[in-house]
Amino acid sequence: MLRRVLVRRIERRCRSRDEDPGAHAGLIEETVARAQRAGLVDDARFAAARLRGLRRRGTSTRQAQARLAAKGIDAATIAATLADEREDAAGAEEGKADTEATAARAYARRRRLGPYRRPGTREVNRERDLAAMARAGFSYALARTVIAGEADDVEQEYASEDEASLGGE
Repeated sequence: MLRRVLVRRIERRCRSRDEDPGAHAGLIEETVARAQRAGLVDDARFAAARLRGLRRRGTSTRQAQARLAAKGIDAATIAATLADEREDAAGAEEGKADTEATAARAYARRRRLGPYRRPGTREVNRERDLAAMARAGFSYALARTVIAGEADDVEQEYASEDEASLGGE
């Protein structure tokens, strides 16, 4: 990403001055190498942090891979980051679900799919919810499990919303 930003800034500056941007290619490479040596640029650390954020928002593994690749992270670093994530989840406390299932539930909660829908509208929108989960990159089996599952905090969530709406009238 640093390289892309530097190239873009140099191209813009050279356009305004009618200069050749190719003359600054060595300077870009030198700057990127110096930032890496200083520890300012670390693709593995960035990928791990970005992946944690994406998972909290409910991003599937496929979508996370695509987003990390779009940020300029190479495939080997992405694979290593995903492997580290799986190891961390396996080494965490027993009974904790895998990261893909946790991300699927987070996605359903954020989009109010399946068990997070208003009572009475769940069955009517089942196919629509499954399609949304599939578009987000989750497997059909996982999507079906999440959409058919129960959310223990759904009643509390709707109860607090109803209280808030009644209090505002």
